[in-house]
Amino acid sequence: MLPSREFSNVYIKDEGLNPTGSFKARGLSAAVTMARHFGLKKLAIPSAGNAAGALAAYSAAAGLGAHIFMPRDVPIANRVECDYYGARVTLIDGLISDCARKVADMKKEAFWEEEGWFDVSTTKEPYRVEGKKTMGYEVAEQLGWRMPQGIIYPTGGGVGLLGMWKAFEEMEALGWIGSERPKMIVAQAVGCAPIVRAWEEGKPSAEVWTEAATLAAGLRVPKPYGDYLILDILKKSRGAAVSATDQEIVEATRHWAKKEGIFAAPEGAASLVAYRKLLANGFFNADDIVVLFNTGSGLKYLDVLDTGVARTQSSATAAHGAKSAARQIGGIIGPY
Repeated sequence: MLPSREFSNVYIKDEGLNPTGSFKARGLSAAVTMARHFGLKKLAIPSAGNAAGALAAYSAAAGLGAHIFMPRDVPIANRVECDYYGARVTLIDGLISDCARKVADMKKEAFWEEEGWFDVSTTKEPYRVEGKKTMGYEVAEQLGWRMPQGIIYPTGGGVGLLGMWKAFEEMEALGWIGSERPKMIVAQAVGCAPIVRAWEEGKPSAEVWTEAATLAAGLRVPKPYGDYLILDILKKSRGAAVSATDQEIVEATRHWAKKEGIFAAPEGAASLVAYRKLLANGFFNADDIVVLFNTGSGLKYLDVLDTGVARTQSSATAAHGAKSAARQIGGIIGPY
């Protein structure tokens, strides 16, 4: 966890340094380890990108079959890494929800049980959250067993947020921390913000976001399976949910790279956008200790950051803020 060079009380938790380049390594390493322990043979996952790479890597190390179902327009790095790890990749026309539907249909077939298949989708098995909760333990340990005033977490499926909240409860039971909790903040993209919308409308669960479109592939989740759990944590922690435009995300990605020396994933950069907005509206003040999560390495998004909205943002910045027409991006699309 790195102290920000720009904000004196902000820390950046850089998950891009994990073995497979994103925070997904935490949850999938635990899930694959337990899958092997229980004698499973083939693991299936619908993924927007980084979870696929993590499953493929750890399955290769464990000698298990990895079956990946991902949108056809995922970042190239995610598709290529899965292929090199030896995973079986099926590209689907649509979103991660369409990929999940494909896996659900397969579970109805006789071969699913006969051949030892298992679905390791977000919040549909018990061990990914156990891996993700280590982020909460590390935040507490790296801050000297003190809780920050806030944690801003880019949220697609939201397993990391659920895991950290679980970690805080466990640490309190162990006597490592008190009853204090950070305000948990969800950061999403304007083009796919089901949790933000539900939070603003005061609803206990989210509705499906139609026509989801954002260059931050990991945030393109129309309805998190654990939406009601996420919203409950926001309520209990007196937190918030904030959305960012693709243009804001790209600018924040470039800003972090130049200012902090961190080449963040677009999803991670959304946490910087959220922090700026919450600082400006008084939700946080400059004295509050706040942890921003960068969920992955920008190196896995080179094709994304070099095209479309990213180029438009770069041109706009060069023109000192002059607005340029940005082509609408339906998820992640390669070079035009």
